[in-house]
Amino acid sequence: MDQTNLGIGTRLQHTQYGPGVIVGVKYATYLISFINSGVKEIDKTDTHLDEIIPENVTEEIETHSEVEKSLLKILRLWGGMQELVPLGERWQNGIMILQPADKTLKPKEIPIDDFFHKIVMLRDRLRVLEQNINSSKNLSDEEKVNIQQYITRCYGSLTTFNVLFRNKEHWFVGDKGSKE
Repeated sequence: MDQTNLGIGTRLQHTQYGPGVIVGVKYATYLISFINSGVKEIDKTDTHLDEIIPENVTEEIETHSEVEKSLLKILRLWGGMQELVPLGERWQNGIMILQPADKTLKPKEIPIDDFFHKIVMLRDRLRVLEQNINSSKNLSDEEKVNIQQYITRCYGSLTTFNVLFRNKEHWFVGDKGSKE
């Protein structure tokens, strides 16, 4: 395994320290948070490392904000916790009205908070699906990539709902956003 080009979020197994996740990338070392041993700085060429699940492959040094995002992602992966995602202020306590073209039919009113909660749950379930696909031993790399591309297109279809999110980092991003 070429382990000199791994990214933040990559899950690893170390023969001495056990399972861990890369939380920082430097020129010649990784900062790895081990479940049982805490954070250790490990040489990129350490032969005691085995990659479990690759993530965010990059050659650049990661910034603090990227580390924070990766840590949140790691906590979701390993802890099963759900992130609190705030609704934009202008939508709070609002109502979404679905008006049929036939004016004789009654419109459907849905509290935006409820609709937003369903959108966030859908996003979280897509993320869990991605994690399950990436960690699957039964799928080939090609199958994983094909399914991942399909999920990315699903995210792209959901970008219309980004207007509801308070913070841009919670937005759905499809193919176009991933190339920027």
